[in-house]
Amino acid sequence: MSSSFETKVVHQKFDQKQVQNSKNTPIYQSTAFTFKDLDHLESYYEGDVPYLYSRERNPNTDELSDAIATLEEAEAGVATSSGMSAILAGILATASPGDHIVAADDVYGGTHKLLNAELDTFGIEVTMVSFADLEQVKQAIKENTTLLYTESVSNPFLRVEDLSGLVELASEHGLYTMVDNTFATPYLLQPAKEGIDLVVHSATKYIGGHSDVTSGVLVGKQELITKATQKVVTLGANLSPFEAWLTQRGSKTLGLRMKQQSHNAKVLAEALAANEHVQQVYYPKHVSERGNGAIVTIELAETVQVESFFQSLGWIKIAPTLAGVETTVSYPVRTSHRALSDEERQQIGINDYVIRLSIGIEEASDIVSQFEQAIQASIK
Repeated sequence: MSSSFETKVVHQKFDQKQVQNSKNTPIYQSTAFTFKDLDHLESYYEGDVPYLYSRERNPNTDELSDAIATLEEAEAGVATSSGMSAILAGILATASPGDHIVAADDVYGGTHKLLNAELDTFGIEVTMVSFADLEQVKQAIKENTTLLYTESVSNPFLRVEDLSGLVELASEHGLYTMVDNTFATPYLLQPAKEGIDLVVHSATKYIGGHSDVTSGVLVGKQELITKATQKVVTLGANLSPFEAWLTQRGSKTLGLRMKQQSHNAKVLAEALAANEHVQQVYYPKHVSERGNGAIVTIELAETVQVESFFQSLGWIKIAPTLAGVETTVSYPVRTSHRALSDEERQQIGINDYVIRLSIGIEEASDIVSQFEQAIQASIK
């Protein structure tokens, strides 16, 4: 080694054996992995060495995707830069130019925009119908249809999908199925066990759980995940090592968080259902034996001034996302479903009085009290 500072500062040595017994997986914050000679390099392309370049694979992204695939009881998985990129990767693994997709009309607004404003640039046609009536889905299927897409629990009205019915319909017509399981998480539902081909998560939400990372995960059948992974690599939709590490760290408390948050949501839903200034409470009656999820959507009565309600929330934060450990609220008209036309929002029931509540891990009685105070302070 040269004695010059400029060379020594670049090539400082560290014995990696010293960290092999680390309790937590180290962050492999490296763009690439090195090789001792050309034969060693060639061994990567022969499948004997796992890592070459972090856009393709990295130990941290592998750990995350493998963990969620295990929780979902799926064959394989791939981690991506966001929930939206995971959805796109799944779609491109199941549909090509000239193909057709049938999707639920009550999906998340960002997904709605992807399906209607972007997929035509890939030459993929989309028809959106109500999946509450599988006969409508059946009628929308064409000769070039390849995929049925929906959410296990819809955003924001929390409609619980008939997964077994969907799988049966898809099987009859030789179609793939893909389900966004973000709201339910594998704690409540495991769509792959029902026969769903691909399951997607905005891991930004409950998987990560702490509002400090943006990430996505797609899991499912090995053949489709192999195709989706190639799309992720080619399109540059990979997740960075640090974000993967953060998401995986957060996922370890998913069971504890969902148990408490689902309990709190149930208590709040019951309390608001009894409030005369709440026109409607949307909360599932049976998602799974473990609970019904941590989202409550409400439609305030016209006796409430909406802007005043948002100004009176106190310690409850207004946020355009969900699933952190703290309780937050979102206004679909101006955030998640802003890109939809008035007619499209009206069709799925979103109006100026609809508010989505993401329930945290606080004391349930404190959450109920704060929302009741906000409503009381906002009566016209």
